[in-house]
Amino acid sequence: MKRVYFSKSIYNNIRNNVKKYRKQKGITASELANAIGITDEYMRRLESKKSKSGFSFETLYKISIALEVTIDELIKKDY
Repeated sequence: MKRVYFSKSIYNNIRNNVKKYRKQKGITASELANAIGITDEYMRRLESKKSKSGFSFETLYKISIALEVTIDELIKKDY
């Protein structure tokens, strides 16, 4: 099977969208972290553009549930 490569910018898309939808819901990063069972520090790193680490699909799923958006909406690139 051919190896598939993807742009690491997908993480930036997700970071931007998490922050956008969180703000639209009117909740803080700390409130979102508490709702999905992660630390405030992890949430700050997740939303930080400086972060080089990724995050699990489970975390992405929990965020989508808490923000009431689809995973597609979290992944899509804003133009």
